[in-house]
Amino acid sequence: MFRMLKQRINDIRTINSLCLSAERHANADGEKEPGLEHFVLAALDLPDCTARKAFERLGADPDGFRAAVAAHYRNALKSVGVDTPEQMISYGAAGDIPPGNGLYRSKHQVKEFMQRLANRKMKDGARPLLGAHVLETAAGFEHGVASRTFATMGIHRQAMGEAARAEAEKEGQREAESA
Repeated sequence: MFRMLKQRINDIRTINSLCLSAERHANADGEKEPGLEHFVLAALDLPDCTARKAFERLGADPDGFRAAVAAHYRNALKSVGVDTPEQMISYGAAGDIPPGNGLYRSKHQVKEFMQRLANRKMKDGARPLLGAHVLETAAGFEHGVASRTFATMGIHRQAMGEAARAEAEKEGQREAESA
């Protein structure tokens, strides 16, 4: 019981870190509220490195996700006839939106994402929440910037979900062996 309580506290810390990091990524991009793509970036920042390993498992550069988001926006604008110079899409540049205060706010899809992440965690029990779980959950969304960014990188979202799940299982086995 103590172990389960301790794991819940650690998961709360991970979720807090994830939300704050996603908000920082959104703010740096000039957005007030984080989207799913910001949570993918935040998962890549987590110290467990499982989200990074999932990208690498597919032969993709995890550090290329941010550039792929910018490419996605550039392509979307181009598809409606707006040709933007590279410097106008400054995804990841310092923004002028300060971090929020009060209740945490996010885009609508993030609320569904957090619910799916919580449901996934309830099934998983005492295993720690990892960046790979965040990535697996994000890959489950058919629509949105994150899924279109995976496609921009040449990654099928189901393949990303499978790679993330495999990394989470691998980390779970490593943890079990060390216990």
